[in-house]
Amino acid sequence: NRPKSDIRKLFRDWRQSARGRNMSQEDHPLSDDENPSDERIRGILTSVKTIAVVGFSRHDEQDSYKVASYLRERGYWIIPVDSGALSVAGEKFFRSLREIPVKIDAALIFRPSEFVAGIVYEAIALGAKVVWMQEGISDPVAAGTARACGLEVVMDKCMMKEHKRMEIDTSI
Repeated sequence: NRPKSDIRKLFRDWRQSARGRNMSQEDHPLSDDENPSDERIRGILTSVKTIAVVGFSRHDEQDSYKVASYLRERGYWIIPVDSGALSVAGEKFFRSLREIPVKIDAALIFRPSEFVAGIVYEAIALGAKVVWMQEGISDPVAAGTARACGLEVVMDKCMMKEHKRMEIDTSI
């Protein structure tokens, strides 16, 4: 594993040079768009306990709310992260991963792909084990960076759907 400062510099330098040359993310030396095998995804879902949901919505019709509720009902500790909320119905929200005072196992991302890199760096700094990008969300460069720092990464998959598909029992 490379030191985190080297990875940040490599990522930053590439982003700056790529802008002028129309370089794609696939050209980045850390780009990695592979997802783990079903066996590894099962391992992730059975080993994580504390999940920070980045982009959590307070509205029950939103996917982030539905997925977080499903996971909470299955025994996961869900920590809502939403830059615009402080608390809803007595539940404390955090504005970013940096504000969470406890160790998290996974960051579940519901933010658009252009915000993923910053969230991944926060997850790395916090010592998270997993970064999971919800369906429709991916950033191969951020994924490669996270993997280079020892994190497991899942992109463009719904954690709730994978949990249901694998019939995992994580209830308390």
